[in-house]
Amino acid sequence: MKNNFLGYAGTYTRNTSKGIYRFELDPKAKKITAVEVAAEVGSPTYVAVSEDNRYLFSIGQDGDLGGVQAYQIKQETGELIKIDEQMTEGKSPCHLSIYDNQIVTGNYHRGEVVLYAFEDNKALVTASAIQHSGDGPHERQEKSHVHFAGFTPDHNYVVVCDLGTDELVTYRIEDNKLVRHQTRTVKPGSGPRHIVFHPNGKTAYLLTELSSEVIVLDYDAQTGSFSEKQTVLAKPADFTETNDASAIHISSDGKFVYTGNRGHNSIALFEVDAETDELTFIEFTATGGEWPRDFVLDPSGSFIVASNQHSGNLVLFARDQKTGKLTPMDSTVEVPEVVCVKFLN
Repeated sequence: MKNNFLGYAGTYTRNTSKGIYRFELDPKAKKITAVEVAAEVGSPTYVAVSEDNRYLFSIGQDGDLGGVQAYQIKQETGELIKIDEQMTEGKSPCHLSIYDNQIVTGNYHRGEVVLYAFEDNKALVTASAIQHSGDGPHERQEKSHVHFAGFTPDHNYVVVCDLGTDELVTYRIEDNKLVRHQTRTVKPGSGPRHIVFHPNGKTAYLLTELSSEVIVLDYDAQTGSFSEKQTVLAKPADFTETNDASAIHISSDGKFVYTGNRGHNSIALFEVDAETDELTFIEFTATGGEWPRDFVLDPSGSFIVASNQHSGNLVLFARDQKTGKLTPMDSTVEVPEVVCVKFLN
């Protein structure tokens, strides 16, 4: 594994998938290699790696139970050793994030945000749960659908995207409890899905699933509030078939934003204005498969790995760090029902 980058893929396990898969990216050969099962678990659709690369946290489903699982990462092999889990009756969450010893999850089906504590690096403890309510004008907005829960760059707040209510909500954490702080309602029927922050910590990019747009927001770290300053379309204007926007990521230098399109089966590239942080669309790149649920930039910033759920494959692209543009490499590997991809930090 020397000089290779180690990654993990979360999946659904409805058909042939076994759980979490590990893989390696060989930057010299420009290949994805060594794909194997890292942990057998039901539908680990999203995973997150701790900042020190010692632990991986995963969504999990076991029959009628859904929740979160914690794993130790064996440094020599990348093997995952299960430490603990917190499972409750009902559907599992769809997203999770970690900062320090706190894990926060968003549950699409329940419209719920849950805060966990990872105590002494060995026990997952449910600390706080918040139920969202409301709806929106789109047929998929019959109730709250929390799709993202993460931490702001200053770590002062938890930020939540609610696809069902068209809301962007910030929470404070007080005595290990989530306290609702600010709510920003965005375009009706747009369906906020995921959000990323510029490295400067002052601008955020919100991807809407239902309208396939990126809303550029000023972020005020003092108040935990957002204000809109630009909206750009993330799919082709003449694409009339169903398109559900999926993932959004930003390059570590803050110069380029990428978004995924399920339906158009592409990654959209935007250039970030150095003064305003606003976006200019550059191009679309086909993902080499069907229904790109996620993608990830490798630690060097030289590659992107796309995960195509319906075709069950990971596809490698070289990334020009000056232009942001992607070039497909001759490297496609099978990972059944793949959803989420992450590299070690």
